[in-house]
This record gives sequence, C-alpha cells and structure tokens, in this order.
Amino acid sequence: MNVNTYQSNIETLTKEAENLSARDKKMSITRLIVALASATLFYQYYSSDQPVLLICGLLSTAVFLLLVRKHRVIRWKRRMADEKVAINQDEISYLEKGELVYEDGAELSQHDHPYSYDLDFFGNHSLFQSLNRTATLRGKQILAKSLLSILPKQEIEATQEAVKELTPLLDWRHEIYALGRLEESSQEGYDQLMEWSQKPGSKSSLTIRILTFVLPILVLTMMFGYFVLDYSLAGNITGMFMLLNLVILGLHYKELRYELLTSTETEKVLKQYALLLKSIEDQAFQSRKLKGLQATLKQEQENASKAIQQLSALFERLEHLTNIFAGPILNGILLYHVHILRGIKNWRQNHARHVKQWLDVIGEMEKLNSLANFHYNNPSFTYPNINTEKRIEFEDLGHPLIPGEKTVTNSISFKDHNFFILTGSNMSGKSTFLRTVGVNMVLAGIGAPVFSKRATVHPLPVLVSMRLSDSLNDSESYFYAEVKRLKYIMDRLEQEPCFVLLDEILRGTNSDDKRNGTIEVIRKMAKKEVFGGIATHDLEVCNVANEFSDSLINKRFEVEIVNDELVFDYKLRDGICQNKSASFIMKKMEVI
Repeated sequence: MNVNTYQSNIETLTKEAENLSARDKKMSITRLIVALASATLFYQYYSSDQPVLLICGLLSTAVFLLLVRKHRVIRWKRRMADEKVAINQDEISYLEKGELVYEDGAELSQHDHPYSYDLDFFGNHSLFQSLNRTATLRGKQILAKSLLSILPKQEIEATQEAVKELTPLLDWRHEIYALGRLEESSQEGYDQLMEWSQKPGSKSSLTIRILTFVLPILVLTMMFGYFVLDYSLAGNITGMFMLLNLVILGLHYKELRYELLTSTETEKVLKQYALLLKSIEDQAFQSRKLKGLQATLKQEQENASKAIQQLSALFERLEHLTNIFAGPILNGILLYHVHILRGIKNWRQNHARHVKQWLDVIGEMEKLNSLANFHYNNPSFTYPNINTEKRIEFEDLGHPLIPGEKTVTNSISFKDHNFFILTGSNMSGKSTFLRTVGVNMVLAGIGAPVFSKRATVHPLPVLVSMRLSDSLNDSESYFYAEVKRLKYIMDRLEQEPCFVLLDEILRGTNSDDKRNGTIEVIRKMAKKEVFGGIATHDLEVCNVANEFSDSLINKRFEVEIVNDELVFDYKLRDGICQNKSASFIMKKMEVI
C-alpha cells in the first residue's frame, strides 16, 4: 500500500533531518571557535610581529571559509530533507483524507474552453489540483496547458511510455519536486528572465576593451612599486589609474544597472533551475520522450545545468557592485564588474537562445512527474490502448476524483452505437456519468492512466455543454451562451469527428422549444461523425433513437423507493428511465 511507503519515507527522512540538524549545531560551534582562533592569531601577530602567527591566522581563515561552505551544504541537505518529509505527509493526507494542499489553478479556468470549465478541470478539488505536483511556474503552466488539448496517437503513446517509466521512480520524483519547492518562481521573474534572454547583445569599443585589461595590470604594477619597492611616485600614479578605472565603470553603469535588476530577481531561482537540470541530466532513462528531453539539455557539448550555474554565479558576483566598500575597491583596481558584465554578455550570446527551451524541459518533466504520481497513487488505473479506428470502450469506468469506496463503476462502449441518450431522475447520476466519461477521455488523450479496468480509445476533440453561465460582461443570456456553444460544436462536427457530451441543453427556454430544439440537435448530430452522449429529463426526446437505431441508443439510471427512502444504485442500464423522484422528494421535504 502506497501510504505505508510514504510513512516509511517520513520515518527515514525525519531521522536524516535530525542528524543534519545535530551536524548543523556542531558546525555552528566549530565555525565560532575557528573564527575566534583566527581573530586571536591575527591580534597576536600584530602585537608580536611573528610571521608564524600570521601564517597560522591565514590558515585558520582558510579553514573557516571551508567550514562556511560545508555548513551551507549541510543546511541545504537539511532543508531538502524537510521538504521531502512535507511532500510525503501531503500525499498521505491526500490518500487518507482527500486533502489537497496543491495549487488549484483557479486563475487558469477558461469559461469559453470546449470542456475544461464544464468538467471542472480547475479550481478547488479539481482534476488539475489532484494531478498537480509541479513546483515551478513553468511546470504549472505546462501541466495546465496539457489538460486543454488532446494529443495525436504517437504523442499519447510516447507520454504513456514516459509516465510508466517515471511511476516507480518515487525517490527521484520527490527529489525533483523538493528542488522545485526550494525557491518560489514568480511570473514577474520568469518574464524578466525571458526578456533578458531575448535582449540583443552589445559590444564596447575596441579601445575600451583593451583598456579594461591594460589598466588593471598598470594599477597592480604601480601598487607593487609603491608598497614593495617603496616608490612614492607610484602611489600617485596608482590613484590616477584607479580613478580612470572608475570612469570606465561609469561608462558601463547603464548596462550594469539593467543586468543588476535582472540578477536580483532571478539569481536564486537560477541556482534552483541548475539543480533541477542537473538531476534530469544525470538520471538514466529508457523511454524515447525522456531521452529526447535529456538531449535537449545538451548544447554544443555543454550541459544546460552547467551553463545556468555559470549565469547564476555571474549574477551573484554582479551583486557585489552595490557593496559600498567592496565595489569601489574591486572596480578601482581590477574593473571587476566590467569583466563580469563581459562574461554575462558572452553568456547571453552563447546560451540565451536556449533558456526558454531548458525551462520548458523542467516544466515538461514536472508535468510527467505529476502524471506518474497520479498513477502511483492509483495503481488500479490503466493505460488505454490508443487506436485510430474510432473504437472507444471503457470497462468499469469511474470518476478519478471520487474516493474509491464511494465509486460506482459502469462500462460503456461506442462500438455498435456512437451516441447515447441518457435519462434518469434527479440525483440518479446522469451529470456525474457524463463528467466521468469526459474526464477519462481527456486523461486518455494526454497520455495519462484512466479510471477503468480496461479501455480502448480513439483520441478525439472533446466538446462539452454542461455548465455554462451568463456572460454579463458580454451582455449574453444563458440561452444565448448555450446556443453559441452548440453552434461551435456543430461547426467542429462539420470539420472532423468529435466526442460530444451535452447535459440538459436549452434550459434557458420554454419546455416545448427545449424539447423540439433538443430533438433537432440530436438529429443533426446523428447525421455526422459524432461520439458521446446527451442527458435529458424529457422522455419524448428518447424517441429520436428509433429514427437512427444504427447510431443512437437509450441509456438510463434508475431509482427505487425502499422503506420510504430513495435508493440510487448509479448503475447504467439500457433503455429509457421508468421511475421519477422529483415529486417524492418535494413531498418528503413538505414542499408540496
């Protein structure tokens, strides 16, 4: 059971975090002792002027710097362990209590999309929130985008192969997820990085470029003459050359300021990207899709992770420019930040065109990890066989967001009949069944596993009219919005076969118009290559199946009254609904 695996991970990682915490404390004490020892040695040297004390002081300072670096690594490992503990705890909460702490993508909802709004793909307790194990902005965007369109057969099969390979790689998937969670990537930061990468490069004049190398050499030479050879004139010349260096720095100030603004927003996130890319590069994959993603990260014999790490290091050094002590000294002597600026320009010229592609690889991998996690948490789900012969069948189909103990599965086949007319009383399960079919059709169409014992799917465009709303901004009534959606569906059916789901259409008009309109819609669709179904309360609509017996079939959900209570079994049957519940419910609640 996966909950046991998550719990075991928590126990292991908690112990690891405790050990790292203990090492963190010891390292803090050790650093303090070494720092005090170093300060004491330098003080003793200035008091006694003994060279051995200076050497010892310098050595202790070097040890201190090494300890700082090692301490940073320990704290990073501890933070990673804590993140992984949280990840496993979240999965247990999801599996045992149905709690979803993941971003729900509510802002991504599109009311005019052919199916995502009607099928509740975004928002609280949505399909997106259930799937979402992305941590970067690009990962979230790519996962959301994948839910909005159906892939061709070959891409579906390639995605299935990749997701199958990733599903058992739990530790590696959690590594990627934890790395992504270390720093929050914002839309502003992403846009700024994209703008920066697309900015055309510029070059300084040849004279300035020569001076940036010659002047630091002259400054160092004059400093040697002044401090070592005791040549007093060299001190004045040193000051003149340093002043000239600062003038050259000023000539580059505008460019430096632009780069500094970008580095402030992105430097930490770039470190995160470098670690993510390194993890992807180092993992051994077998599937074509995953190998293809890895190949994208190798450009001109250099890995993307190394290049991004180089840019992060350049941005980090650039930030020393704002230090009121180090900045003037480094630039007055070495023109330090002018050389950093040149390094950034060279990096942009060599690598900037690949940045978006590299970040897309991270996002695509996060999307695939999300689908793999979905299958890991639902091992009974299956990957449908994908075909191009218009065969669509689901055996024991269920809604992936309904907890297992509450799920009632139904089988549906479109082999003998392309389209079903579904009847049933209120609360019998008609709308839920339509959503179940629609959600699984989309999951099949993006390469994800579906909640079905066995499935065969021809990927088709999914078009749904179930939950439209008044568009007050466009001054549209519900009825007009629904007619526009139906017009869109009819136009698509003129172009290609589609999978269509309709729920109680034309609710914004009177009963006669609704009945006649619904019948005419079904008649028109029956003459086209349409797959799917329509739910209706109007039993007279079912008669249209007799006109198109080769393509239309009636399906139903029934309700029984047992001991003065309604009993729903939510099992799909052939034929037209026989029982009604509306009057019974209203009488029972003393409405009538």
